[in-house]
Amino acid sequence: MKYQTYPSRMVRLPLTPEQIDAGKRLGALLRRARGDRELGEVARSAEISPETLRKIETGRLSTPAFGTIVGLSDALDLPLVELAAAWRDSAALEAAS
Repeated sequence: MKYQTYPSRMVRLPLTPEQIDAGKRLGALLRRARGDRELGEVARSAEISPETLRKIETGRLSTPAFGTIVGLSDALDLPLVELAAAWRDSAALEAAS
């Protein structure tokens, strides 16, 4: 079996405009779901830093880790399928409003 070698330095490709838009939709849905709850309270419940949650909500972190999304789903009692739909399609975000 042959193994493909990779360069020693990993280079992350820039996000596409679609990925950036998807991250903004996801962040907006999470912000609405948080409602009046304190950002720090939700972040602690999701086991992430408040700064990470702030970046996700504002769209500055467009591609959060799956474990982060699972934690936020649990903390906000928001089904993962709804978060995935918001990522895929802007119409899903409007329907959730």
